[in-house]
Amino acid sequence: MTSHHTVARWIGPVMILTAIVNPNRLEAQEPGEPSASAPMQEHQMMENHMVSPDLMIPSMNATNGRKLFASKGCVVCHAVNGVGGTDAVPLDASTMIGMINPFDFVASMWRGARPMIDLQNEELGGQVEFTGRELGDIIAFVHHAEEQRKFSEADIPPDIKAAMTAMEMKESEGKEENQDGMNTMKPEPDGGGN
Repeated sequence: MTSHHTVARWIGPVMILTAIVNPNRLEAQEPGEPSASAPMQEHQMMENHMVSPDLMIPSMNATNGRKLFASKGCVVCHAVNGVGGTDAVPLDASTMIGMINPFDFVASMWRGARPMIDLQNEELGGQVEFTGRELGDIIAFVHHAEEQRKFSEADIPPDIKAAMTAMEMKESEGKEENQDGMNTMKPEPDGGGN
C-alpha cells in the first residue's frame, strides 16, 4: 500500500483539523468542480496539511456543507438565514464568535449529543450518521457567511421538508390543546370557608 493510500484512510476522521492548520482553506467550491491546478493543489494540500506520515488534514467545503446541512436534517432544528427549525440555536455565521477551533465546535455537539439524538429519533426517525468529511463540510458552512447567504428553502430536500412540516403540525396541535384546556378551565372554588 502506498503512503497516499495510508493517508487516505485517515481523511474522514480528521477532517475538522483543517481550520486549525490553515483556516483560509475553508473554501466554497462546488463539489466535484475541477480547478485549473487540481494536481498542484492536491500536492500542496498534502504537503501543507500533513500532520504526520499517517495523518493528513483535508480542506473543508462550505458549499457541500450547505447541501449537507439541509439533507442531513440539521435544518429541522437549527436555522440559518431564518430558514429552519427553532428547537435549537440558530447557526448563523454572524452570531459565531470570531475564529473557532473546529474541535471546540464538535465538543459542543458532543455535549449536546443526547438531546440531539433524541430529537433526531423523534423528528427524523433515527440517528443521523456523519462521515468526518461531511461533518467538516457542515462546520465550514456554519462559519461561512457568504455561503450561508445562498441558503434558502429551495436547498431543503422533500423528505426533510416533510419532517419539518410534520413537526410543525405536531407542535401546532400541542399549542391548540394547551389553549383549549386553558379556555375550558374553570377557577376552582376557594374552599377556604370564608
